Parts: sequence; structure tokens; C-alpha cells
Amino acid sequence: MVTPIDKALDELVTKAKAGDKAAFSEIVRKLMKPVVALSYRMTREQESAVDLAQETFLSAWQNLKSFRGDSRFESWLFAIVTNKTLNHLRSRASQPTDRIDEHLPDPVDASDPERDLVQKQLREDVLEFMASLPEQQRLVFDLRFYQQMKFEEIAEFTGKAPGTVKTHYREAVRKLRAFATGKGWH
Repeated sequence: MVTPIDKALDELVTKAKAGDKAAFSEIVRKLMKPVVALSYRMTREQESAVDLAQETFLSAWQNLKSFRGDSRFESWLFAIVTNKTLNHLRSRASQPTDRIDEHLPDPVDASDPERDLVQKQLREDVLEFMASLPEQQRLVFDLRFYQQMKFEEIAEFTGKAPGTVKTHYREAVRKLRAFATGKGWH
């Protein structure tokens, strides 16, 4: 089922493929936040996530004519950011570093500091959990849970069989349950 939002994005993609830079700018405006969020959850580095998102959109613009529309545009874009982020993580892993992870700024709500503290701790716990997952499980979990992609879509751009994708997701969920129990989540 095509929603009005999907249809509007499809129209922007069509215009952008024809060279309309304003249409592509609107695509960037609409999808920057989820692209940065996906990269951030994988890297846990705000600066790297923003840089990787920018690289993703540059690559998408340069390769837009190769987008055939066999899948949703967002899936194609998430595949690009995923590949760029995985390459970044691999190159970072091969280089020693003393860098401390940077975190996204936490919103400040003076009306309930206790709730803010709990939410901050929960965000940190979720990032800790995500970082503990092997690369493929982290990717599949993120795309399924946060991006709400179908297993078939995830399989398509990871190049893995749907059964393998489901296995990665089930294993990540199993680890999340164990992690949550250890953290005392209710």
C-alpha cells in the first residue's frame, strides 16, 4: 500500500533523477534525521554519523540515476549509509585510537529532571546494548526495530537470505532480553 508520504517522496525522487536539485534538497531535509540516526546507533559518534550521512547523500546524488525503483528509495539510501558506516567501523577498528565516544546532546526539560535522568540512562543503555552486538546483528536489529523495515527489504540490501536476516534479528532480541534483565529493566 502506497501512502501519501511515499507518493510525495516518489515524486521528489523522480524530479531529482531529472536533475532537480531543489527536489533532492527536499529529500535530504526529509531523510537526514533517520540517516544520521542509523549511522549514530552503529558508530556511537555524533560527528562521524553526521559526516557519514553527508557522504551518503553526496553518493546518492551522484548515483541517483542508478536507482531503478525496485525497492523503496529509503531502503536504497539506508543501504548506502549502512555500507559507508560499516566501512568506517572497519577502518576505525584497524586503527588504534584514544578517542572518547561523543554522544548526541540530550534534550533538557527543566520540568522533570528525574525523568530526564532516567531517559538519558535508558538512551545510554540502548547504545551500550547496540555496541555489544556483532555488526550484522546490530544492522539487522536497527533496520527492523528503528527503521521498521520488512525482513525481505533488509535481506535485499544486505545480500543475506531472509532466513539469515530473521536469525540475526531473533538472536539480537534474545541478547536484548538478557541485557535488559541484567540492567533491571521492567
